[in-house]
Amino acid sequence: MKPSIFVHSNKTLQPSGATYSENVTGVEPLQIWTDGEQCVSCWRMSWRERLSAVIFGRVWIASLSGQTQPPIYAEATKEYFRDTDSSANINEQIDSGQEAGS
Repeated sequence: MKPSIFVHSNKTLQPSGATYSENVTGVEPLQIWTDGEQCVSCWRMSWRERLSAVIFGRVWIASLSGQTQPPIYAEATKEYFRDTDSSANINEQIDSGQEAGS
């Protein structure tokens, strides 16, 4: 999965530059929305990952936070933010492949 740009993001988390174990690859900057209490990020699955999720029904989440993991929430939906019409138009553009880096 790759981090995805989304209209509501208001902060970018950068990789720490730390050296991780051989199990950790592809750590990229992460666009998030935060209100100081929660952080929300958007991720895109490749077609292979989508097929794997359908067949096996699992998504693995790894948090590079040391010996513990903060509570998380995962949702598979088109839009997390449900309250604005203007964001729907931008998200439709992103879904149609006009997203940077697609």
